[in-house]
Parts: sequence; structure tokens; C-alpha cells
Amino acid sequence: MTRWTSDDIPPLTGRRAIVTGATSGLGYETALELGRHGAHVVLAVRDRARGEASRATMEVALAGVPGRGSFEVGDLDLASLESIHAFADGVVAGGDDLHLLINNAGVMAIPRRETVDGFEMQLGTNHLGHMALTLRLLALLTRTGAAGTASRVVTVSSNVHKTGRIELDDLMGTRSYKPWTAYSQSKLANLLFTYELQRRVDAAGLPVGAYAAHPGYSATNLSSVGPAMTGSTVQQWTMRVADKLLAQSAAMGALPTLYAATVPGLAPASYVGPSGFNEGRGHPTLVTARDTAHDESVAAALWARSEELIGLRFDEAASA
Repeated sequence: MTRWTSDDIPPLTGRRAIVTGATSGLGYETALELGRHGAHVVLAVRDRARGEASRATMEVALAGVPGRGSFEVGDLDLASLESIHAFADGVVAGGDDLHLLINNAGVMAIPRRETVDGFEMQLGTNHLGHMALTLRLLALLTRTGAAGTASRVVTVSSNVHKTGRIELDDLMGTRSYKPWTAYSQSKLANLLFTYELQRRVDAAGLPVGAYAAHPGYSATNLSSVGPAMTGSTVQQWTMRVADKLLAQSAAMGALPTLYAATVPGLAPASYVGPSGFNEGRGHPTLVTARDTAHDESVAAALWARSEELIGLRFDEAASA
């Protein structure tokens, strides 16, 4: 069986993509490869200085590559609905098409914190922030898809979703909070969002495809943030050792996202992950989400509650 790599990405000249969290790790590698194959990529980042540094590094890395694309930096804090709205409004006002939205950014297993809007940080950033961004850009994605090949929304989940549970009566973990429990809930929410989004765009006849991917166990900065915030030197040391001995590279971890974003003819609602043992590492392949991720009643309930929290409705976004 042929192993899919970034060399298999088709030409993306004329395509425009947004990648959230593109300053390092999976987001950086995803943006770099999209640009390598001709796309214009918006690096949607919270820290502009880091974003500009990443953009400059990408430009140097691709210097001399035939057909390379280009990069720009956009200010986006997924922990702020105001920032999400401002970023999306700027993208729409720019008048350009949008072929790919890569919902990649996230936080993992951190001590309990809240976004500026009062959401638990992991659910607020990983799920609610990306849902708000997607709905704000849905009309642009629809317009772009109507002019040619359907546009795609790729949301990065995690194999940890398999231990997740949606606590609708305590979504924000105010009564009980455990870092990994909150993280797994947010990653399950990513999949429920993806499948529910596809059901809704299908019902509305919109030329948009929703996809999900997960990177397996990949060595990125994400794994170090939680231990650093707790101040636990033991946890920090353990994560560094595990990343060194067990994890695959960020470049390999980005392949499922790139596969979901670029493989021609890939069925909407596909879920892509590594092909190796327990989906921990390896080249991308279609994988199966836990049954709960396909529970339409849970998805509908989470969607309705999420719409209330972010103050955006699919019907309004679709008809904008």
C-alpha cells in the first residue's frame, strides 16, 4: 500500500487557506506545506510577533521552490469572541475567496482557566472558538465553493476523544474540573461539531465539506504547556522524555490534516489519523471515531447550547 506524504499534495495555486495556531507544531507544518504547494496561507495567530517570525521562516524555507505560494499574518485570539469577529470580518472584507479553513489551534490539559467571555479555556478555545470562527466565515466558504470545488473545513481533534464525555449540565467544569477530562471533552466536541456541521450544510445544500483529523502522538509545544502552568517539574520532565522516545515529528503529525484538506474526491465527514498501532503514529489513513461522536442527539444538543454561548446561529450564518 502506498504511503501518502506531503509530496502527494496536488497543486494549490489560486487557493486561499486559513490555519489557526500556525506559529509552531502542527499548525506551522500544515501552513508550510500548503504554501509549498502554491496556496496563499493566512497564519491566524494570537501573538503577531511570533506569527511574523514564523512567516519569515517559512519564506526562507521555501525560497526557490517552484510554484510556491505566499503567507500573511492575521490577529486571532480564539479565547475572545470579539477577536474572532474582528478577524473574520477582516477576512470577509478583504473580498478574496476562502477554500480551506484549518481549525488547528488548541490548548491541552491545562489548569482551569476562563476565556475573556467566561468559557472554560479548553472548551472555549478548542471548540467554541473554532465554531464561532467557522460560522463567521461560512458565507465566504459557501460563495467560494459555489464558484468551483467545494470549500473545506478541517477541524483537528484527538484520539483522546475516545475517553471524552459531553457534560451538558456542567460544560464549563465549574462543579468538577480535571485537566485531561476537560481536554477529552473538547476533542469529542470537535468531532460532534464536524459531523453536525456536515449534516447542516448538506440539508442547506451548501458547497462546503466538513472534515476532521487527528495527529496521533506528535511532539509539539502543546504537551509542555499544561505541566509548565502547574509548575510541576516532574510532569515537565516526563512529557519531554515521552515526546523524545514515543512521539512522531510535528511534520508527520500534520499529515492527516493535510490529507483531509487536499486529497481530491475525499468524502465529506471523513476522519483521518495515523495508520500505525493504536493510531499513535504513521502515515495518514481513514480512521473511525468513537460511537458517541456520531450520536446525533448529543450533537444537536451540544450545537444548540454552543450557538447560545457564542451568539451565532447556523441558519443566520448560512443565509448571510
